Amino acid sequence: MEYFGNAMEVLINNLARLPGLGRKSAQRLAFHIIEMPPEDVENLANALTTAREHVHYCKHCCTLTDGEICPVCADGSRDQSVIMVVEDSRDMAAYERTGQYHGLYHILHGVISPLNGITPSDLTIKELLERLRDDSVKELIMATNPTVEGETTAMYIARLVKPLGVKVSRIANGIPVGGDLEYTDDMTLTRALQGRTSY
Repeated sequence: MEYFGNAMEVLINNLARLPGLGRKSAQRLAFHIIEMPPEDVENLANALTTAREHVHYCKHCCTLTDGEICPVCADGSRDQSVIMVVEDSRDMAAYERTGQYHGLYHILHGVISPLNGITPSDLTIKELLERLRDDSVKELIMATNPTVEGETTAMYIARLVKPLGVKVSRIANGIPVGGDLEYTDDMTLTRALQGRTSY
């Protein structure tokens, strides 16, 4: 049943199609948008249209960018011999926020998941292998999530890369800072133990 008229219902329904937004959240956003000054609504609409028209994948690392090459790949001061492989651009942003990693990235756009119909050909693995052909890359850091699919993807890529003579490493995982051992699952505890370091 429509409560607010057709235009408002169309706006709510379209917002509700966004991931992570249910109908109530979409309704809240719709009311907020309606109450915004007209110029702010126009700016939002223009930003959405411009981003959709101009944002595409970087020709090197496959992250989202509006240029031919993303700012990270274009930065000549970064270590060109190391590539960190992540599942999506949000993972790259998370590592960039730490300020601790200074190499390059490669975005897979997912993980191998037969149950969801995602095969290696659906990911950017072919593009990654192309990047390794010029012999400048010495290490590949697998930074996929510590899930069954993430581990499977990391092992699959490691097997493909091994014959190329490139070192493949895996990020450590274990107990998060501020975590409580009592509530940590067995696999995380085991990995924390295996990945222990010396003081």
